[in-house]
Amino acid sequence: MKPETVILENLPFETQKVIGSRARIGVVVLSTDYTLEHELRHLMKLSGVDVYHARIANSPQITPETLRAMGPMITDTANLILTGDTVDVVAFACTSASIVLGTETVAKNLKKAKPEAETTNPAFAAYSAFRALGAKRIAVLTPYGKPVNDMVQKAIEDAGFEVPVFGTFNEPHDPTVAAIDTPSLKAAVARITSDHEVDAVFVSCTSVRIAADIAEIETQIGIPVTSSNHALAWHCLRLAGIEDKLPENGRLFTL
Repeated sequence: MKPETVILENLPFETQKVIGSRARIGVVVLSTDYTLEHELRHLMKLSGVDVYHARIANSPQITPETLRAMGPMITDTANLILTGDTVDVVAFACTSASIVLGTETVAKNLKKAKPEAETTNPAFAAYSAFRALGAKRIAVLTPYGKPVNDMVQKAIEDAGFEVPVFGTFNEPHDPTVAAIDTPSLKAAVARITSDHEVDAVFVSCTSVRIAADIAEIETQIGIPVTSSNHALAWHCLRLAGIEDKLPENGRLFTL
């Protein structure tokens, strides 16, 4: 006869804050994004800092219309991040959509889901980065087409900065943008900074994979460089009260 299993219920235990013990950061990521999570893991490699993602539906073709379509979905997607619990910071990870929708609208929609959290997005984070770097004249590189580029340039200028030179790959297909290789990105940065008097470079679009090379590029061109994911990671950390200096990530992360 098979012996009866002994069931031990209500075993005693204690808890401690091991998950996000220093900071919990939530990020709404585009469903087509191949890059952001990879770069955030590289940029925010700190014990006690944990990042949680939820994906928002979007079109792989980046146009003003497809970007606007995400607006009504931001709150519901942010609600999927640690549902019923809190985070220190919540971010919407799309630069061009944040510009098209307006950074205040994005913040409001994030706050509906996580009212306790600080909010940010790549555009707002980039403006904060420019100010921290003391940069006024910004060389901008994007993958976007002209309708989106016009909005990006206007938004940066409306935020109080100058854009003496603006370069673009003119590639609206998000998966293709994620595959642009490092030599192409380095060559484009060199091109837009050659013979132009600028204080910093901003590479716009969370799909562009450049964060791991920023410190090297800065050494080569002699001025600060940031990107959508790079600025967003820095801003999320600082909003969460994490002041660690990470010089391997480039000049911004020493501030």
